[in-house]
Amino acid sequence: MIFASDLDQTLIYSTRSMGLDGAEGSGLVMPAETKDGQVLSYFLTEMLPLLQAIAQEVHFIPVTTRTMEQYNRIELFRDHIAPTYAITSNGGNILVNGVRNEEWSAHIQTLIAASAAPASEIKAIFDEVASTDWIHGERYCDELFFAYVIDRERMPTEQVSRAVERITALGWKVSVQGRKIYLVPNEVSKSAALLHLKQQLGATVVAASGDSLLDQCLLDAASHAIAPRHGELFRQEQREPGNLAYTFTTHSGIMASQQILDFVSTVMAEFKTAAAVERKANV
Repeated sequence: MIFASDLDQTLIYSTRSMGLDGAEGSGLVMPAETKDGQVLSYFLTEMLPLLQAIAQEVHFIPVTTRTMEQYNRIELFRDHIAPTYAITSNGGNILVNGVRNEEWSAHIQTLIAASAAPASEIKAIFDEVASTDWIHGERYCDELFFAYVIDRERMPTEQVSRAVERITALGWKVSVQGRKIYLVPNEVSKSAALLHLKQQLGATVVAASGDSLLDQCLLDAASHAIAPRHGELFRQEQREPGNLAYTFTTHSGIMASQQILDFVSTVMAEFKTAAAVERKANV
């Protein structure tokens, strides 16, 4: 069995996103990520033993749009849990014991070269509508995709939509999520990396969790999917109730992570029971 989970606003949360005033000094949460002495994200303290137990019983695979560098600063996965596999860069890289799988990375680059316009061409199209009036930062992530920090209210929607049409015709997808816009080659996806590992590990059951549109393919590739009561997927569910075949938590913010891990624990117990029954039947 695999448990594949998005990280930010699914398992770990910034002060701004966790939805609990004053939680930082209460013992309710623990640092999950620190940079230059400043805590950037938190994890529910009481959930650490459960996540550790899950990671011991099944293949726990963190899945993130973060770059490899950004993933590696998450101390939760350095000091408390050491996942064998991690998917970073929105699926563009797979880490095995912290080391990039060069074969997978080369495979992805080959697919991109064969099916998508060069990154320079995509950036040139987007630069036609980009300005400091609404873009506050940009990054070319692990030489795979672009991430822009934006002021969504000031974004020139009509002009951006026209640029998006041109970009999507060139083998790239565009995802607007909260305060960020991502420009990503179609071949770079969380689900592709997950399915590769699923085949490699011979897993038959996959539980997945995530909150964003870039997580949708990940959840669609799972046999058991859960999303928190916040984020783009929940907003999509509100617009079109029942359109997404996922379980949604009843809590939002960091408390949703408790329900996500409880959900996975239940799936894990059912998987173990079914496996035991199958073994007994084969005796």
